[in-house]
Amino acid sequence: MTGAVGPLQGRVAVVTGAARGLGAATARELARRGATVALLGREEPTLAQVRDTLAGRALCWEADVTEEDTMARVAAEVRDRLGPVSVVVANAGVAEGGPFAESDPALWRRVIEVNLIGSAITARAFLPGLRTTHGYYLQIASLASIGAAPMMSAYCASKAGVESFAHSLRAELAHEGVGVGIAYLNWTDTDMIRDVDQHPVLRELRAHMPRPARKVYPVETVAARMARAVERRSAAVYAPAWLRATQVVRGAMPPVVTLLSKRELPRLQRSTAFAATGLLGAGGSADLDGRRRTGG
Repeated sequence: MTGAVGPLQGRVAVVTGAARGLGAATARELARRGATVALLGREEPTLAQVRDTLAGRALCWEADVTEEDTMARVAAEVRDRLGPVSVVVANAGVAEGGPFAESDPALWRRVIEVNLIGSAITARAFLPGLRTTHGYYLQIASLASIGAAPMMSAYCASKAGVESFAHSLRAELAHEGVGVGIAYLNWTDTDMIRDVDQHPVLRELRAHMPRPARKVYPVETVAARMARAVERRSAAVYAPAWLRATQVVRGAMPPVVTLLSKRELPRLQRSTAFAATGLLGAGGSADLDGRRRTGG
């Protein structure tokens, strides 16, 4: 209907990890649907470039989601400059791959810190605002939350953690009118995923997944699904939609993955060096650069 006002019109939405990839695309989609957007990420110049592509009003803050004092300060500034927050999309994340035993302990820990602890710090910082507005918190999770894979132990552990965290948070906040959703994603066309295929072991592992599970989906398509989930305050959103079916069989997935890995990993190891990848993608590089600048 012409002139109809959507549910996000005039609402303030916060998106973490908004400098690129799914975070940037989701911010654009939320802004297109009428939201005022606060973009948080590690690189202020890149965030500013995204901000300048958004419809309507938007501001950006350089912030590390693992720093509690920083996130508390940013939450106060967002409230003062943009107004009460109605939506938080906890998207910030990093990944690394390779054998657990040979992984860099500091990088392995960093994946957990950003993906899991960073999500909790984000929720803690913005929860007062969400309580005031009876708002909605969307946790970006993954197929890795449902079925873990070899060579991605930190990422899988962190995404299983954020799923459990979001379930717990939803139960705590339901009586206060705050909605909590979980986004289960498969391969999305971001720099992190494109970097996966530059590492032989991860490329081979993806190639051995069932055909539907190998497909890479355009980031704009996934972002549109995230925005619809925000509008509907969905408890769960799946991109692609067939991921919903994995919930039915998730109990059977670990033994199947173990059986396939037992057969395939020795064969792959004869032709492919299993080496640690370091943090993947431009987002991983930005996180490393940011910590070097601040001495973190």
